[in-house]
Amino acid sequence: MLKEFRADLHVHTVLSPCGSLEMSPVRIISEAKKKHIDILAVTDHNSTRQCRVLMELGQEAGITVWGGAEINTREEVHCLALFDRMEALEEFQLWLDRWLVKIENNPDFFGDQVWVDVEDNILGEEKYLLIASLDRSLEQCIDEVHRLGGVFAPAHVDRSSNSLSSQLGFVPPDIRADAIEVSPNATPEMIKKHGWDKIKPLIAGSDAHQPERLGVNITTVMMKNSSLNEFKKALKGMDGRSVMVERLQRNSGDLT
Repeated sequence: MLKEFRADLHVHTVLSPCGSLEMSPVRIISEAKKKHIDILAVTDHNSTRQCRVLMELGQEAGITVWGGAEINTREEVHCLALFDRMEALEEFQLWLDRWLVKIENNPDFFGDQVWVDVEDNILGEEKYLLIASLDRSLEQCIDEVHRLGGVFAPAHVDRSSNSLSSQLGFVPPDIRADAIEVSPNATPEMIKKHGWDKIKPLIAGSDAHQPERLGVNITTVMMKNSSLNEFKKALKGMDGRSVMVERLQRNSGDLT
């Protein structure tokens, strides 16, 4: 039997230099419960180091947490990489560490880059600037995420910076992504104009950097359970499974 899950697929934590220090694991899970979010994806910039604590807290609270990252390709395109297994996340972190361009962070200018435990005690601090790019192309990033069994989606495709649209000028119709993410600012008119929904399924995330932003852009998923494998089937529309951007559906009905 299929069930409906409300998912926020783009959430930053204290680890991202641009993330508020209020975005601790405990605060994120608390806000997610208040807003009836069933699935959260942790997507800090070029790092997965805050994922484990959030995944454990989510399990205790009855919220599924997928780990991952918002990676920045050599072309300066931001993309979401999502996983639900710690083994894959640990291997992906080694890959991120290898290919992140090494620019030392200046916390006074860019912000702190720490990851914390359930009591907000600092477990570590990232030395290198996480919003730098990886020395890997878009295609190489897709290959690595898929090799590890993850889901790959170009982020906030409608944005005027760090998106496929801004960096390449268009969304390649043959891109090997699993989905395309739209930001809270995307409109039905914009999507129809560019035909993004004809290229890949659309998903949504809040891109929250502050607690109050959690849940402002929700993906509603019909699937049997909250596993990433089921989500992959939903992206393909298998056996009645489906994904839709809740806000767009509510405001405009069927985009087609």
